Amino acid sequence: MDERGKHPLLILAGPTAAGKTEISLAIAHELNGAVISCDSAQVFRGLDIGTAKLLTEARRGIPHYGIDIIDPHEPFSVADYQHYAQPAITEIVQQGKLPILVGGTGLWIRALIQNYLFSPQEPRISRVIRQHIRMIGDEHGWDIVRSILNTVDPASYHAIAPQDYNRLTRALEVFWTTGKPLPRDPQESPYRVSYWVLTRPLTELYERIGLRTREMIRQGLPNEVLALLHNGVSPSSQALSAIGYKETVKWAFGLATEEERDLLIVRHTRQYAKRQLTWFRSEKGARWLDLSFLSPQRVIQHIVHDVKEHLLN
Repeated sequence: MDERGKHPLLILAGPTAAGKTEISLAIAHELNGAVISCDSAQVFRGLDIGTAKLLTEARRGIPHYGIDIIDPHEPFSVADYQHYAQPAITEIVQQGKLPILVGGTGLWIRALIQNYLFSPQEPRISRVIRQHIRMIGDEHGWDIVRSILNTVDPASYHAIAPQDYNRLTRALEVFWTTGKPLPRDPQESPYRVSYWVLTRPLTELYERIGLRTREMIRQGLPNEVLALLHNGVSPSSQALSAIGYKETVKWAFGLATEEERDLLIVRHTRQYAKRQLTWFRSEKGARWLDLSFLSPQRVIQHIVHDVKEHLLN
């Protein structure tokens, strides 16, 4: 496809707690943009505090997509996100605005901009297979699921973290449904992309994660989780497996003290931030900006200038 016929797409990625949200709002204001969240937990309705979801009144009039698009008892995959985000980008461009993808779910970003091909699946059959895989993992151990996956789809086995049960389930579900491994080969991108990773040193990220966890607890994360459970959301649902939620579910069922809950949230979030940094280092087209050395104003000015010079011309 001729590059001139492709939609422009600005990506502001990076690890959790780096400070992407405030910068994305300012850039969207400067460039007449609309934000598409790329956060695997913010898609769920009712998961607000633990996902640092930006409330409507705090969005400064900037249109936001990819937030509150599915009930918390439903599953949501990378293929679902691709199916959602592609028409959203087209809609934003047709409105005369710049689509700005903001978030830290690296696989979703890659699947979108590299146009991964996903095989269509019959929903009922797929649901039964998904439940069967989760039963194997929960009752017999997820090492067995990983062993099966290594046999049928070694690429996914090596790409997916052992604790990422949702992606392990998805990869094996695709193979058992279609007889083919999860597609990982990039296609020609339908977008002209400007890809930025906003980051900080690990020590600074760790400190910010600790502060943010304490603030989430103060704002009422435990009550949010209790309300979700009271409303019938399963403790084993994809939504409640998100970091911050799974640890609070353990506390809700008496399997962790408040102190243990908070320590686990911080520990798991820090581990996730490290995995995010590792992932984004493999994105060859991404450019990095360290927010510990550059002021937010400098970062905003730099990205806005670059986008005007190279993406919107």
